[in-house]
Amino acid sequence: MSRLFRLCSAILWLPVAASNAGVSSAMHQLRAGGDDAPITARPYLPYTLAIRDSIMIAHSFHGHPSFGTAGGLHGATYTADVEFASASLHPECNWVIDIGAASDLVAEVLAKYNYKNLDEVFGEGVMTTTEFMCKAIHDGIVERLKAKNGPDEFRGWIKVTLWESHKAWASFEGPAL
Repeated sequence: MSRLFRLCSAILWLPVAASNAGVSSAMHQLRAGGDDAPITARPYLPYTLAIRDSIMIAHSFHGHPSFGTAGGLHGATYTADVEFASASLHPECNWVIDIGAASDLVAEVLAKYNYKNLDEVFGEGVMTTTEFMCKAIHDGIVERLKAKNGPDEFRGWIKVTLWESHKAWASFEGPAL
């Protein structure tokens, strides 16, 4: 059995297993904690809150020939969508995460890059592709959540999407904690 087949089977059967067993271990981990087993695929998480913001950056691809004319210094304006997904709502407030706190959190992380030259932020030679920036922003959000999270705070899944235009975008997603 191929690895891809096993992964697809696990993803397709997770909602069925969850409905048959109450709450799956992965869902339990994402909302209320649980064992320390790493989560390698997004479980079924029906609740989502999304925050949209934007940043303007400058960067280059250090003259690398694979990037053509974009190899030189140029600017970009990204629309940033950050989705917070959870298996359940907060037991008292009926939210995935406080929308004001989530908005502030996203703004804090994006401020590190807004109006900056990413060549200076990350250092010479780092290829700051849109995909790379999605991961960097995701990591920043997770780091801030870890610093701020109490026992009843958000423990779900985060997806960061950066839109270069209406035709092109990239994403990175993973567990919050």
